[in-house]
Amino acid sequence: MDAVRKAMEEAGIPATDLLAPGPSAARFPDGAHYRIEIAGVERLSALEDLVQECERRKTVVHRIIATVAGSLYVDKQELRAMAKLAAEKRIEVIMTPGPQRGMDTGRQLATSEGLVSGMRIRGQDNLAFVLKEIMRCIDAGFRGFLVTDEGLLWLLNGMREKGQIPKDVLLKVSVFAGHANAAGCKLLESLGANSINPLADLSLPMLAAIRKATTVPLDVYVMLVRAMGGFNRFYEAASIARACSPCYFKIEPGESEAAIYAPWNDAAFHRNLIQEKVRYAGIVAELIGDLDPSIRISGPGPRDLAVPKP
Repeated sequence: MDAVRKAMEEAGIPATDLLAPGPSAARFPDGAHYRIEIAGVERLSALEDLVQECERRKTVVHRIIATVAGSLYVDKQELRAMAKLAAEKRIEVIMTPGPQRGMDTGRQLATSEGLVSGMRIRGQDNLAFVLKEIMRCIDAGFRGFLVTDEGLLWLLNGMREKGQIPKDVLLKVSVFAGHANAAGCKLLESLGANSINPLADLSLPMLAAIRKATTVPLDVYVMLVRAMGGFNRFYEAASIARACSPCYFKIEPGESEAAIYAPWNDAAFHRNLIQEKVRYAGIVAELIGDLDPSIRISGPGPRDLAVPKP
């Protein structure tokens, strides 16, 4: 075991989970420890509701994950309107291209045993379709994208380096890529990831070990839908921010992602859900401030955000 742990350390990753993690020295460019991310902004009206609720509650949301059901369900005019509003309010937008699941006849992922095979893009045609959808969103002004497939990450990073997509495009790796240790997250960073969402159920020592091996922001769930385990880590958020900064805190209430992000849900459903998420975001920030006033949250619209350019 000593030889194993030595090999891990020589590879640039911790040899153990950090059971007593010290404070992370890394910060966002503005010096903050954490920011707030809200997913499920599926349409223009949902973004309008989020902006209105943030202003009403005086709560800051720095990043949204838009069109979780897939940007394919939003037409070009609405995409451009969403980009324009997000740019005006200086909110970072991470678009979910696709849909990437169930785009063709492949249903292995949807079976009880096939679900462990990973959320990857099947075949070259589907890969081309996802790239085309990303191009459509770039044309509308978006500069951030959610990636679940390491091959797509590698390809997009290469296109970014060659100038085939804008240099300022941000690539965020989804929780559905399934990474859960420092080695995997270090690999993602080497492939061009700008932000990484590890598995949602990692302990603080596990997250701290990932932070020790990586430099990009970690996206950490402090509330999770019941279908994926269902938990609330509001009181642990200050400790996570201290040990794992810079990090985005993710708030995901509800029964299941399949239910809450179905593209046919009506505007009222999305409005109610967005309002609850903004309310919880305010509670998270309030608790962190009470438990450790030294932990800083970014103010509205930091300069380094991947804000749309409509």
